[in-house]
Amino acid sequence: MPLTQYYLDSNNEAVKKFYGKIEIEHASAFLYFNKKGMVQELIHNLKYKGNEEIGTVLGNWYVEDLKNIQLKTPFSAVIPVPLHQKKFRERGYNQVTTFGNTLAKGLNIGYDDTILFRKKYSKTQSKKNLLGRSEGIENVFDVNYSEQNRNKHFLLVDDVLTTGATLEACSRALLKIPGVKISIVCMAMANS
Repeated sequence: MPLTQYYLDSNNEAVKKFYGKIEIEHASAFLYFNKKGMVQELIHNLKYKGNEEIGTVLGNWYVEDLKNIQLKTPFSAVIPVPLHQKKFRERGYNQVTTFGNTLAKGLNIGYDDTILFRKKYSKTQSKKNLLGRSEGIENVFDVNYSEQNRNKHFLLVDDVLTTGATLEACSRALLKIPGVKISIVCMAMANS
């Protein structure tokens, strides 16, 4: 498996995707994603073929690495990148749910898929070129939060980090909550 080992480097390529865009505490991806590679096949099977146990296996594997990250503030809860309700009905599940839940259990923190939501439906990002992935994404997400969500450190999870546009938009929405800190973890990162 093409492991990134990004959790060992606080200045890794995942972190660099967000420099000057949003303030994050940590960013990493577990595996390298290459076109026609083994990781693409795994993610495809997870995302489109209903093999949700792949998220559990990757989560169990990566959580051991994440336990070794030195953070000023520990993670409070795992937040998945949400699907629009229409996409959720089409697919029947969110492909990052099992990964996120497994990380939450392993880190002994909560999992919350109710705070962050997608307010606009959009076509799948995987079919778009790099420029198309970032167009129009900035107002797609919003938050529904309460006082108890203030001053938390959320671990935002997704499947594949490419341009970072979706994760940046999600982070901007979460940062509307007073005092929130954001970290980002993905199953894989596309080789650029």
